[in-house]
Amino acid sequence: MDKIILDHFKNTDKLLYLTAIKVYKRAFKRINPEKNPNNYFLRLCREIIGQQLSGIVAEVVFTRFMRLYGNKITPNEIIKTSHEKLRGVGMSNAKAKYIKNLAQTVVDGKLPFEKFYRLEDHEIKKLLTQVKGIGPWTAEMFLMFTLGRPDVFSYGDLGLGKAIKKIYGFKEGSNLRTVEKLARKWSPYKTYAALILWESLEEIE
Repeated sequence: MDKIILDHFKNTDKLLYLTAIKVYKRAFKRINPEKNPNNYFLRLCREIIGQQLSGIVAEVVFTRFMRLYGNKITPNEIIKTSHEKLRGVGMSNAKAKYIKNLAQTVVDGKLPFEKFYRLEDHEIKKLLTQVKGIGPWTAEMFLMFTLGRPDVFSYGDLGLGKAIKKIYGFKEGSNLRTVEKLARKWSPYKTYAALILWESLEEIE
């Protein structure tokens, strides 16, 4: 599979390909799809907790969150948990509300995780972004890292924007149309292009 993806980039985008051959082994390991829909709720909790936090801080808060429930987290248990107790693990006021809102949405049957496997990316994104606290970026991270969808790109991600500017020499404030045109070259493997771009930040700092 790696060779198929690399050959695609070699034929469509030489600059990305040259970056990819340096970092793809590390980059592609970041994809770890969750096959059990029963675990999607927990993955979304993790994405919400990690919003606008460094990886290290997000991991600390998430670990504390897990310990609240003895590592057995369910929507019903979170609904029963007080707002103050959720705040106590290091969540912001808003994130504590978002986590409880997500739990209620799942209990109400508005996120049919068991049907996600047959839905298109845009259909899943629409369902997720109707939940308060889940914006486009969080939905895109879920599609990439939880569902392992191969052709997703997060145009609003600051890290991806930074990597693109470095590799392609784009000026600050390059418009969305320019990036979309570039990303079309990467389809149907835009997720893997994103992984390469993120990993390349370690190479170009």
